[in-house]
Formats: sequence, C-alpha cells, structure tokens
Amino acid sequence: MAGYVSGMGGGAGSGAGPRVISIANQKGGVGKTTTAINLGTALAAVGERVLVLDLDPQGNASTGLGIVPEARVRTSYDVLTGESSLLDASLATAVPGLYVVPANNDLVGVEAALANDGTRPFKLRDAVVSLIGQQRARPQDSPFSYVLIDCPPSLNVLTLNAMSAAHAVLVPVQCEFFALEGISQLKDSIDQIRATLNPQLEIQGVVLTMHDQRTSLSREVAENVRAFFGPKVYETMIPRNTRVAEAPSHGKPILLYDYDCAGSQAYIRLATEIIERERRFKAA
Repeated sequence: MAGYVSGMGGGAGSGAGPRVISIANQKGGVGKTTTAINLGTALAAVGERVLVLDLDPQGNASTGLGIVPEARVRTSYDVLTGESSLLDASLATAVPGLYVVPANNDLVGVEAALANDGTRPFKLRDAVVSLIGQQRARPQDSPFSYVLIDCPPSLNVLTLNAMSAAHAVLVPVQCEFFALEGISQLKDSIDQIRATLNPQLEIQGVVLTMHDQRTSLSREVAENVRAFFGPKVYETMIPRNTRVAEAPSHGKPILLYDYDCAGSQAYIRLATEIIERERRFKAA
C-alpha cells in the first residue's frame, strides 16, 4: 500500500500515519458496527486518537455515536466522491479523542457516481494519504493513531475501498449457529484483494461476539473458530449483553452508557489486547 506507513498508538506524531483497520464480515448481524463503535471508544479511553469511518448506508455507527441525521453535513459519500477530505468530514463525539465520519443513505448512490472512474477502488486510500499529509502540515494537532472502518455486509465498491485503504481486517464472528458460514468466502475475498488491490492486507484478528458461556453452542463455535483461524483469534470474547444491545438506541457507546457492565469491560480488554499484539508484532 504505497504512500503511507502504519502508525502505532501514540506514536503517529512522529510522521507515521494511522493504523487503518477495516471491520468486515460479509455476513450481517455479527456485530461489525457494535465492534467499530465500542472498540473505537475503548481505544480512545486508553489514550489513542481514533477516527471511525462509517461506510454503511444505514449509518448505524453514526447513530450509535450520537450523530443525529441533521448533523451529517459532510459524509463518507462526500469523501469517496472527492467533495470532502476525511478531516473536514470528521465530527467529534461525546468521547474525548474519538471522531466519526458519518454516513447516510447517499452512500447507496456511490456505485453509480463512480461507475466510470477507473480508480474507484482507491478513493478511500487516496483520502487516507491526504489525511496523513494534512496531519503532517498541522503538527500542533494530535494525529489519529487509528482509523476504524465500519463496512457494509457485502462485497461492493464500499468494501473494496475499505480493503484497499486498510492495513488489516478485523473480523467479528458471532458465537451462533452458521457462524462459520461465509468465513471461508471472506477469507477468499481478502486473498483476492491482496492479489489485485492491496498486497499488504492482512487479517488483523478475529473477535468472537455475542458469546454466552452458559451454552454449549457458544463454546463449540468458539472452539471451531479458534481451530480455523488459530492464534489470529483474540482471547477476549464479547459477551451477549443486554446493555450492549441497548446502548445504540441512546446514541452512546457502551462505555458511556454503562461503564461497569460486562460488555464495556470486554471492549477495554480487547482494545488492550489489540495494542499489545501490535507492539509484539512491530518488535519482532
């Protein structure tokens, strides 16, 4: 991915760019948006500066971070069509250090808007390169150390842009029946994108969501996913938790809605595990 260098948390001020992670799974309902919102919040809570990029036309990540529709003046659609930069489209959230580029239904039309553009899979990558340039030109401002991209549940031009711009993919997998359905398809898609659009793309890790330790099904699915992905699977599992499910309807990440609940604590552990894994990787 020529043009920018992955940054480590807190170390991006040295001129390196942010670590760009696409949160993706071609299967819907696995916790992509919930993970984007709450992982972003948890990373910000431990001192990172995080930009969540909402690439789903439903705009659920934007809603879950408290961005009302009227406030979405510039959106990810404007970024992809070159009408806005990531920095200009970003909005501060109620969480210090956490920003979001919102989405709305305009994204449905991005395929048609870019239909005749031969560089359409690279619009977001170019926007990230521009973001790094803007950050270097403003050394007085703290740069983003992470960009988390909330992908739609399909392999379309939005997901292709996310994969082309990303250093890595974080895959949420729910601990339910049919959990492995589509996983091999996603892995094939990542391999194909690596071969054609982004040779440096890797699987950052796999996070098990909606885990219920009381059921044998959850335990069995967790074992199967760990057998399939090996050490890529994070030790932290996100529990099935009513408070996590309630939080988006209040426009709040779970850490603001109920800091002490099991879901909040799990996302803090996951953020810490991600940072530690990257430190070990860079030290190797």
